[in-house]
Amino acid sequence: MLEQIEGSQAMAKAVAACRPEVISAYPISPQTHIVEALSALVKSKELPGCEYVNVESEFSAMSACIGASAAGARSYTATASQGLLFMVEAVYNASGLGLPIVMTVANRAIGAPINIWNDHTDAMSQRDSGWLQLYAENNQEAADLHVQAFRIAEELSLPVMVCMDGFILTHAVEQVDVPELEQVQQFLPPYEPRQVLDPEDPVSIGAMVGPEAFTEVRYLAHAKQMQALDLIPQVQEEFKAVFGRDSGGLVRPYKCEDAETIIVALGSVLGTIKDVVDKRRENGEKIGVLGITSFRPFPSEAVREVLSKADRFVVLEKAFSVGIGGIVSSHCRGAMRGLNFTCHELIAGLGGRNITAASLNDYLDKAVVDDVEDLTFLDLDKELVEAELERERVTRRSGAPAENIIRDIQDRVNAQMNLEVSKKAEKS
Repeated sequence: MLEQIEGSQAMAKAVAACRPEVISAYPISPQTHIVEALSALVKSKELPGCEYVNVESEFSAMSACIGASAAGARSYTATASQGLLFMVEAVYNASGLGLPIVMTVANRAIGAPINIWNDHTDAMSQRDSGWLQLYAENNQEAADLHVQAFRIAEELSLPVMVCMDGFILTHAVEQVDVPELEQVQQFLPPYEPRQVLDPEDPVSIGAMVGPEAFTEVRYLAHAKQMQALDLIPQVQEEFKAVFGRDSGGLVRPYKCEDAETIIVALGSVLGTIKDVVDKRRENGEKIGVLGITSFRPFPSEAVREVLSKADRFVVLEKAFSVGIGGIVSSHCRGAMRGLNFTCHELIAGLGGRNITAASLNDYLDKAVVDDVEDLTFLDLDKELVEAELERERVTRRSGAPAENIIRDIQDRVNAQMNLEVSKKAEKS
């Protein structure tokens, strides 16, 4: 049903329509509204047959989901940022045990320093945890991906993260065609677990595995992710047949057919990039966008097919590996192995910093003629960075860098205010 609705509320309704039997979560911004709404649906009996488990931490939330899933219950949770890090041990256990848990990650920066705004550092930190990762461009796709995630997870018996940008999507109010129960039931079959703890047929799950079998077990996790490369597009087509709209899949090219330059990105920033591309297209520039929906498994062949037609590609990333650079960039480079290509890495939007059309255009003016460094931080204030590096060079006890930079910014603001006051005084 088409509604003007907050993203978090739409996600709660979409998850509820999938009829989870156990929900366990601990609140952390910006995912709190999702689990609050789900708890209300359970309490009001609008989500029947579901147990909502209140826990004391994110680690406990994932542990409860692991137990519930192992016992044969369709299980769901949500988290963000430090909450995801707190449950890491259990995150790896869930995938290692092959349990089809679905989890919303409302992407948010990781501290220190503390930052509650959006980037992709949290989910990217878990890219090798064995979970599938699907990234949503907007709230419609986020809602649809949750429905598809349960189908994919339960078919493969692997857990799935649905990643949606914190605040940008979770708290945005926009039109969403919220998946309805009847449609979801037509698309999503009743949960039939591949493994289940049964007192009548006792087995051990998660027992110790020695060197003689560990490699094979780990390889199976990889093999099932490779199976997902075929399953995800299949689920996308079946979803389209039932719901009448195209969501999900591995990648989503936009105006890439004749593009000489292609911008690669994940998540909500794709909307801004598409607006920029449309304007540049009006001026005759051959430029396109490649949105990556499935980051795990990484769709190397699909990426290669699109990017190999262009002269260059720019990968815009909202996270990076400290000491080396872009994360998605390295995957794209790997997909293009053996081909001649030019790749530029653009780190942007860290900690919620705005990614504006003006800044993107300024960067692209140079990137389309390869007049940029391989790694660029969009709108980086080099004066602030150099001031802190100089402070550390000349002073042993230089203090905390983050606090120093904040003070420098405030000093700059104060100086500007004093200058304006002086100018007004001169005029008077």
